[in-house]
Amino acid sequence: MTRNFPSDEAALGEVYLEFQAFGSQVRVTAMDASTGIEVFVVGPLNAAKSDLQKLAVRKLKRRLERENASPAGKGRGILA
Repeated sequence: MTRNFPSDEAALGEVYLEFQAFGSQVRVTAMDASTGIEVFVVGPLNAAKSDLQKLAVRKLKRRLERENASPAGKGRGILA
């Protein structure tokens, strides 16, 4: 599924979403089309699809912000 998001999530551009059910849980993977960065969230199978989708997209947005803010070549981790 490819999705373009309105409002504050518009800066993300094109996002690919994948839903995978495992028993009583579902794994939602969100991937930014331009960078290839992906994140995933896991939730209950009976949760609203839109809620899990929003959560995955917010997590991707946060990850992209963190990637852009970190100095290049400094390795992993977050400066506190």
